[in-house]
Parts: sequence; structure tokens; C-alpha cells
Amino acid sequence: MIRDISSIRNIGIIAHIDAGKTTTTERILFYAGEIHNPGNVDDGNTVTDFDPEEAQRGITIYSAAISCSWRGCSINIIDTPGHVDFTAEVQRSLRVLDGGVVVFSAVEGVEAQSETVWRQADGFKVPRICFINKLDRIGANFERVVGQITDRLQGVPLVLSIPIGSGPATNSDGFTGIVDLLRMEAVYFDKESKGREIRREPIPAACQDQADDYRTQLIESVAMLDEAVFAVYDETGDIPLADLNRLIREGTITGQFQPLLCGASLDYIGVQPILDAVVDYLPSPLDVPPVEGRHPKKESVEIRKPNEDEPFAGLVFKVQVDEHSELYFVRVYSGVLKSRSRMLNPRTGERELISQLWKMQADSRVKLDEAGAGDIVGVVGPKTSVTGDTLCEANQPILLESITFPETVISMAIEPETSADRKKLEETLKLLAKQDPTFRAKISEETGQTIVSGMGELHLEIISKRMERDFHLKMRIHKPRVTYRETICKAVEFEEVFERQAGATSLYAMIKLRAEPLESAQSVVVENKMKPGAFPAELTQVLIQAMNDESKSGGTVGYPLMNMKLQVLGAGFREGETNEIAVRAAAASAVRRVLDDAGVMLLEPVMKLEVVTPNDFVGNVTADLNSRRASILNTGLRGNLVVIEAEVPLSGMFGYSTQVRSLSQGRASYSMEPLRFAPAPDSVLKTMLGE
Repeated sequence: MIRDISSIRNIGIIAHIDAGKTTTTERILFYAGEIHNPGNVDDGNTVTDFDPEEAQRGITIYSAAISCSWRGCSINIIDTPGHVDFTAEVQRSLRVLDGGVVVFSAVEGVEAQSETVWRQADGFKVPRICFINKLDRIGANFERVVGQITDRLQGVPLVLSIPIGSGPATNSDGFTGIVDLLRMEAVYFDKESKGREIRREPIPAACQDQADDYRTQLIESVAMLDEAVFAVYDETGDIPLADLNRLIREGTITGQFQPLLCGASLDYIGVQPILDAVVDYLPSPLDVPPVEGRHPKKESVEIRKPNEDEPFAGLVFKVQVDEHSELYFVRVYSGVLKSRSRMLNPRTGERELISQLWKMQADSRVKLDEAGAGDIVGVVGPKTSVTGDTLCEANQPILLESITFPETVISMAIEPETSADRKKLEETLKLLAKQDPTFRAKISEETGQTIVSGMGELHLEIISKRMERDFHLKMRIHKPRVTYRETICKAVEFEEVFERQAGATSLYAMIKLRAEPLESAQSVVVENKMKPGAFPAELTQVLIQAMNDESKSGGTVGYPLMNMKLQVLGAGFREGETNEIAVRAAAASAVRRVLDDAGVMLLEPVMKLEVVTPNDFVGNVTADLNSRRASILNTGLRGNLVVIEAEVPLSGMFGYSTQVRSLSQGRASYSMEPLRFAPAPDSVLKTMLGE
């Protein structure tokens, strides 16, 4: 199989909820010829929102992969959710994508989740283009949004098109088309043909001055990237189109700026230029650095180039499960993956069967015999792999960087209605946890109830409904509650000696342990600080694993531990008396004693909150937030609405959606996302300890 990898584009459509991601994706598929009649989100008939919950609620919940072709390029698109409860879907999609299209509403502008997905794209160094959508709406303001991308996101928008008019087209100055600043032409999209027929005309006089200003900014920004081109610009005052496109592509891929386009996807205006920009400016797999990993045993750095002659390496970035099957989404970074082959999972050391390969088209599939470097495919066959795992050739192993996900912040108890459903519930929860890395389930030791944890009330509601609908489980669901964390208050050192007589056998192990709090938010870190050879190597592995296991069992109150480092400073052993049992027992006891000596602090999830409300209700909203222990950081204007930014403990925010509607006569909206874990009031811990 010989393919032109330079013609592949792997992109994500990312944005805040209701900015128009799914509608834009639907129009892209329509113009690319993948569908003949574009659907609408409100009607629940779009290609990528195929899940019943998505269709019913009119929001994207699960990232959906789909492919299309444009100007000879194969474009793999992932339409991602915009709701903060499903931010993990964005996280794992960006991990394997080469480029992104960030959609902004011309009315709301840069919103809370816009900032989150932008930061995620920054973290993965994903080149992106911007699309300002909904310019046909009342209150649309193109220049305000461009300014917000610069000020709030620290982006560098390179404006390639500007709107002709603004607001509903029925107005005399409504939005009717765009000005293409590269060719300096007005572009109109015929409504009768759903935008397929395009007219190019001279720029209207009312837009000429603005177009000239933006064209000058565009030329000057691009000319700075190439001395020879700058010399041409200095002499002639212009740059040839071919040089413009070449340098825009170069600056986009290196992250120096983000090309910015505009339109109204619902009205079929300005979508084809997005496809042109994806082809012209976003990178192919050949334009991004080769993927790096490490050898699972030698700890050496391994590199895989996007070439089909290289050894195969791929990353599992999503697992989709139902009652009968598991589908693994894999990004192929190098080599060729063939059906009916076996590939190594270096994390587990097991070889996974690749029984089937599929090209994914949302909820439909096309069977493949093989997939090459740059492809994103569905795989059926693996059994033990999870999100973030590497698949590679057994004789050329590589362990790619995995995917990290945020901590869960909310929990609720669920119980099967009949004892016969208990085992089925347990199996279902395992499947759902495999699909969703931000979903957790465990049995409470005190009550025997099953506790499930997730990223928000909507997240857990969607999962509970899915268990009823797809897995036919009848359950009793209790009210959600906050998922706290525990950490230690101070650094301590402790030496634990374990000695016990078990029949005729003597058991002995000594461990010297240091624990200290960490400032950065992370799970427990266990380090081996013993001198080489001071303790038998096979028992050292047992010791470190036992420390990890014990730290995961929770703190004094039973909540997971975090922000803590455990260091093994030394260990003692006796021939014939120190074995795995003694080491595990000593490790467990040492960790418990260290927690007692260091003192435990309870941490509660603090959320970043943004409330958008008419000015008449600001007093009501802020008074209510103060009663919820919120810290109001800033208030500002977004059009004729007031934006309140605050930090607030999650424990005070249950039922807030109903309350904020009541306080504002249904006119305020809000978005909330996890920010950090912070010390909870002493009274909360005392209540839990029964003091």
C-alpha cells in the first residue's frame, strides 16, 4: 500500500457548547459530498450526534470520528463535546490530532470552555485555525471576538476574512457574505443551493476601508516570516498569493499565529473556506515532529517517523463499549496495522489480537484490511488495553506517552433494584470505566453501596441513563455528593519494623519512610531513595508496589490521597525471614503510621464559575454566590450582558441550574469547570470523623 501521507489531515472541531461545532461539521460533510441532506442539531438528525442522549438534548456528549475528502486531501475529523463535564473527550482527541478548528460564537465570543479547549490545544501544541460563527445572529460582533481571542486566550489571530454586514440578513445591514482578504473579493453563498453555488464580486464600498486595514495587517504579519518576501513587499507593497499561502501555512504549523475565518454555518455561509484552510494551512502527519516514546525495558528514547516502512506504533485514545463488543480507536503513528495480526501492549506485556479494522463514519463503519501511518481507525479484538495504551510490534517495542485526565469531583450512590442485577451492575460499571477514564466506581466499605464518581451532575446523569437504556439495568439512584481528597499537613519520617511469628516461621521487614506534601495537584508519588544493592531487587519491586497499593486505599476518612510524595529511605531484611508477605505488611503499616503522624487535611473541589446575566439580576446572582462561599474574581461586559467570574466550592453548587434560572427569570446562564482542590473547612472533616 503506497499512500501520499502529505495529503492526510487529522483535525478536531473544538469549542464551547452551542458555538456551532456540530452544525459546522455537518456542513463540512455536506460540501465534501459525504451526505446529501445536512441535518440540524435542533432536529436531532446530525451525523455525529448519533447517540440518543445527544439527539434528545441537542448537545455533543461523545467525540465522533468521521472522514471526508476535499481537493485531493483525506480529512479525518473528530467532532468533540463542548460541555465541561465531557472535557476528557476533548483531551484524548487532541492528544492524537495534528490540527484543530476552534469555533467561536460571534454573539457570546470567548466563553469559559473556549478557554479550556484552547489551553488543552496549547498543551498538546496543536496548530489551529479559528472560525467566528453565528454572524447572522442579533448581537454578533466580529471585532469584539477577535479582540477576545487576543486578550483572553493570548492567541494571535491572523484575519483572512471579514463579514459583510452583521446580524439577521433581513436587516438592511445584516450579514450577507464575507470578504476574502487573500484575493480581495466579496464572496456570497447562494441560499437556494444551500451555499454550494458561490459568487465572487468586487468588495462593497462600505467594507472597503475595513478590508484594506485588515489586508495590511495580514500582509505585514506574513512578510515578517521571510526576508526575501519582505523585500518584495517593501518594494511593491504586496505579496504574491502563492507566497502568502506558503507563509501562512508555515506560521500556522509553527504556532506563530492562527488563521481566522468567519461565517454562519446554519445559513451555509463561509464553510467551504474552512475546508480550504484545513488543506492549505493545517499540518499533515509529515509536518509535525516524529512521535517519541521510550523502550519499555531499556528506558531509552525511541522515535517513530510517520512512514509506512517504520515499525508499527499506535495509540489507543478511546474505547467504545456496549453489551456485546468493545471498539478501540487507534491513531497510527508509524508503519502499517493489518487485520488478523497481533500487536504488543508494552504496558501489560501482552499481545493483543487485531481481528478487524474499521474506517469510522460516526456510527457506521467501513471494513479495512490495513491502515497506515497517519490513519485513525477503529479496532476490534483487544481485550486488556485501555485508553492511553500503546500498541506496537513485539520485536520493536515502544511506549508512547499516555493521556492524563482530570480528577473526578462528584459522586453518587447507585443500587440495583434486585439482587440478581448486582453482578450485572458490577460488570457494566467495569465496561463503562474502561470507556470513560473520568468515570470511577467502587464499593463503600461502610455502607456496601456502589459509589460512582464523575466530572459533574450531567456526566453522572448521562451514564445512569445509559445503564438503563443500553444495559437494561434497573437501579435506585441517590443524590450526588462531592468527591473529596485527602493530603498530609507536614513532612515526617518514620521507621516501621514488622516482626511476627507465623507457626514455625519468623517474618521480618524494616522500612524507613519519608512523607512530604506536594504543592502541585497530582496523585501520590512513590520514590525509591535506597542505595543500589541495599535491598534485594525482587523485594524492592514488591515494596514499591505495596506502597502504591496502600496509598490508593485512601486516607484517614477513606477519600483518595493526593499531593503527597512517599520516599523509601531504607529497608532492612533477614535471610529466611524477609519475604513478600513481610514486606507488604511492613509497607502497609508504615504508610498508615506516616498518615497518623503527618496529620490529614481534607481537600474539596473548587470550581471555576462563569455566570452570564442581564444587568438587572446581577445583585441577586452575586448575593446568592456569596451564600455559597464563592469568591467573585471579576465582572465584565459581554455585549449587553454582565459576565461574573468566580471560584466556588462544588459542595455549594448542587441544584444551581434551577436556582440561577429562578433568580434571573430564566435569562441567566452559567458554565462551571473543575479548577483545583483546596483545603475544606475544618468543620467538614470534624463531621466526617464524628467529632
